Amino acid sequence: MKKILTSLALLGLVVAGTWMSSAGAIAAEEEHNAAAPTHFPINEPKEMSWSFAGPFGTYDKAQLQRGLKVYKEVCSACHSMNLVAFRTIEGLGYSEAQIKTLAAGYTIHDGPNDAGDMFDRPGKPSDHFPAPFPNEQAAASANGGAAPPDMSLLAKARGVERGFPRFIFDIFTQYAQGGPDYIHSLLTGYDQTPPAGMVIPEGTHYNPYFLSGVSLKMPKPLSDGQVTYDDGSPQTVDQYARDVSAFLMFAAEPHLEDRKKTGFRVMIFLLLFGALVYMTKRRVWADVAH
Repeated sequence: MKKILTSLALLGLVVAGTWMSSAGAIAAEEEHNAAAPTHFPINEPKEMSWSFAGPFGTYDKAQLQRGLKVYKEVCSACHSMNLVAFRTIEGLGYSEAQIKTLAAGYTIHDGPNDAGDMFDRPGKPSDHFPAPFPNEQAAASANGGAAPPDMSLLAKARGVERGFPRFIFDIFTQYAQGGPDYIHSLLTGYDQTPPAGMVIPEGTHYNPYFLSGVSLKMPKPLSDGQVTYDDGSPQTVDQYARDVSAFLMFAAEPHLEDRKKTGFRVMIFLLLFGALVYMTKRRVWADVAH
């Protein structure tokens, strides 16, 4: 027995030593390859606390209104939202009159009219947010050769794959905030310094949270004090990024709250229905020998 215990102890020491050597080698390799990463994003997006997270989450309408303001004053200069109608923002807490006023502030290129001509008119609630460029080629030409992506579904289209075992836990926590987490991290990740030896292509900007490389064409879009808030919220890059990320989540899924309410009601119904079926089975088969 003593020999067995001694052998086990020696085996444990060997395994521990091997693991420590491997860990040291991996750390050294990662440090060596810091200037030439093999996976993107380099840093995983930071998990933020969102009001709409979880099975009972709801949108913070004040935050959504601030996010709309950030989009209008900053993002809309380059990014379109072609799939979002003005009337959709009724879910932000605006009245019908406010939506009409907002829509009328935009010029919509429409037509043809009865004479076959295109014309400009004020926007209506049924119109979609107009794009800042007439086509993708013009957008790319004005932005260094890279057309800014449409933001209509960006919060659902972007996100980083979460490895094992986190994706298992996500099933139970209903984690679906990968897009807003990614957008927030990207918008706040511009001030970081690239590792020594890393080559940043000319005309691009280093961002360790970018999903497709070490840098991207878009320069840092936000700065402190850039957008004025009327409700006294902090006018910082972090707050702007939080607000516009939440707004883009709403733009991508405006019926999120209704979906969660419906899902909760369906689960309650299934539980009650299952209990009734079980009790009925017990009652029907109570006097039958098994």
